[in-house]
Amino acid sequence: MATRAGEKAVKAQQDLAKSAGKLVQSADTQEESADRRTQLAADRTLLASERTYAAWVRTGLAALAAGVGARTLLEDLVSGWLVLAAAIVLILFAEFCFVAGVWRQLARAVPPPRPDTPFLPGWVLIGFNGFLLLLGAAVLVGILTR
Repeated sequence: MATRAGEKAVKAQQDLAKSAGKLVQSADTQEESADRRTQLAADRTLLASERTYAAWVRTGLAALAAGVGARTLLEDLVSGWLVLAAAIVLILFAEFCFVAGVWRQLARAVPPPRPDTPFLPGWVLIGFNGFLLLLGAAVLVGILTR
């Protein structure tokens, strides 16, 4: 009877050791999975930030086109000062969108860990939006001197 109880105890110990090994392996797998989910979340955050930047630029380009269009299409429909005011407001809004897009993109706060996806270089964003600012200023000068 004592041997039988001893055998049961040994068997229980072996089962417990196997179970503990499985738990350790399972915990490692869960930790790797959580790390990967965190990494993918960082990538999604970066991509969402870039979509927001694109939305700012898209809105700015639409406002710039609307400013030019307002000057061209509304000249014969409403008084000149109103057309000029609408065009100026739209173009200034476009300039704001170009600045806000770069500012928001460069002032991002991506929490650790860093995403696998590379960031757009800041100099590219500043150069591109700087060109758009100059274009907007040229359009504004053209509308004011016309």
